[in-house]
Amino acid sequence: MESSPPTITVQVKFAGRTIPVEVPAAATTAELKRLLQPLTNVLPRGQRLVCKGKVLQDAASLSSMQVVDGSKVMLIASQGLHQGDGPITKNSSSSATSVTRASKVKERQTQKPEAVVGKSRAERWKLTGVVALHDCDLKAVPEEVWDCGPSVRILDASNNCIKEIPHKIAALKSLNKVLLTANDIDDENISWEGLSCLQKLLNLSLSQNRLVSLPSTLGSLTSLRELRIANNRLDNLPIEIGSLKHLQILIANNNRIATLPSSIGDCESLTEVCSFCDILPIPASYVFQRTILNT
Repeated sequence: MESSPPTITVQVKFAGRTIPVEVPAAATTAELKRLLQPLTNVLPRGQRLVCKGKVLQDAASLSSMQVVDGSKVMLIASQGLHQGDGPITKNSSSSATSVTRASKVKERQTQKPEAVVGKSRAERWKLTGVVALHDCDLKAVPEEVWDCGPSVRILDASNNCIKEIPHKIAALKSLNKVLLTANDIDDENISWEGLSCLQKLLNLSLSQNRLVSLPSTLGSLTSLRELRIANNRLDNLPIEIGSLKHLQILIANNNRIATLPSSIGDCESLTEVCSFCDILPIPASYVFQRTILNT
């Protein structure tokens, strides 16, 4: 009596769940995709499978792509290629709209004087806990902001021309949301040491700036739920990102990132990653659902 061919079990991460799939050890990626179709409602041609930072090619055997028993693979599903319930669609035009808006704000800088912050406004910030300074043509965060101390929960200074985030931000230790989208912040002028003191921070947005790298201190923001760093000049993500156990949303498209650190698989709460178009050869319209990657 002939024995059955050896099999392996692959753990496929998709849509907030882990799907164990048993396949022949000699199976190809295409065969794995066919097995996943009835389990995910995603047609094989709409699937992208990634393991250890590499896209699995259809014709290649799983063993040649270093997929072994127990390997964790993430499934990325494209829009419109599913049966029944499928990937959640998103409006891909929002990023372009934000870039256009930021551009218009900076064009108006020469036409409008810099916003002046009065004492009454500072008092209002302390009372409400919200510092709203978006679209104010600011070149720097007003000193009055740092004087608010632990009274502030939200700092929104998006769509300005701010160049520096000093260590003084550590004084706002009750912050749970920092929005600095569309400014002129670079690596040398942002105090990550100060930001790392914000242990209650849940939402950090630094998209559309001039950042080239993220420091290891990012991993100290252990309460972080949402990180937006799209449209910068980032070459990589620090391995310490794996320390963000509560991170649910990671938006990092339009950078220069070549590989994902395997430690991203330790972000056990991650439900949305959009979109590493520099890493994966797929259109920007693709949607990432429950994209956890591990070694």
